[in-house]
Amino acid sequence: MNNLWSAILIMAIFASCNTNEENNVESESKLTNTNEETINNTSEQNYVSIDNDEALMATALLAAPEANRANCKVIGYNMAGEFVTYREGTNEFIVLTDDPKKSGFNAACYHKSLEPFMARGRELKSEGKSGAEIFDIREEEVKSGKLSMGEPGATLHIYYGDSERYDPKTTQVENAIYRYVVYLPFATSESTGLPEAPIASNHPWIMNPGTHRAHIMISPINNSKKK
Repeated sequence: MNNLWSAILIMAIFASCNTNEENNVESESKLTNTNEETINNTSEQNYVSIDNDEALMATALLAAPEANRANCKVIGYNMAGEFVTYREGTNEFIVLTDDPKKSGFNAACYHKSLEPFMARGRELKSEGKSGAEIFDIREEEVKSGKLSMGEPGATLHIYYGDSERYDPKTTQVENAIYRYVVYLPFATSESTGLPEAPIASNHPWIMNPGTHRAHIMISPINNSKKK
């Protein structure tokens, strides 16, 4: 009889321990989920709309190399829809802000020698010319020597994404990524050794070969993109 009661007591203690462990695991799981939800909600709350000129300028500068941002010239549309110079610069870069009237986010930074080419494109676009018309007009003007394409190898940095929100503390735009364009007017696959289509998503290739707008496309893999 004593052995029977001892066995029953041991089973009761074992069952109690299992129940406590299950309760602890469940509590820790709930706590973990709550913490994750809190972190996600906090992260979500950090993002706000790009809805003022200061935010437009701050986010546009992210397109420039970090070491050069302090001295870039900044131009682009303001919230009133006017194309303005936000500030003058002293280095080789010009930064172009996102157009707040368009969906998504698209800021750019380019070598100052490309400004005649870029400015001519904006001018023709304001006249209502289509993309194909702008291409043909600039092609003819570059060939005739009327329009400069800048220094060979001049680079355009593009910082873009679908979101129009940013974190004002870091000025990072939600899920934005980079792409680089290196202009080599009239270059071809034969003259550069580059393919005319990417071999993989992050491999360089030549676009618009043989034209004034021939350029090397480089799209880095975005390992930091949040899902």
